[in-house]
Amino acid sequence: MNPTGNPQPFLSLHTAVILLIALVIALTLATGAPAAAAVIAGITSAGVSVVPLRGLIQ
Repeated sequence: MNPTGNPQPFLSLHTAVILLIALVIALTLATGAPAAAAVIAGITSAGVSVVPLRGLIQ
């Protein structure tokens, strides 16, 4: 707990976004797609999900 008495979130927003990007890139690479497409998919998914993740984490 922090000094104000509120519990800390299980994951920070930064950690959740990095894990999401890694997961999407790994799954995209597993399908046989080129590495560049996997990176683009990971970054796009992170951009789309930052607002919902922020709401869930806070």
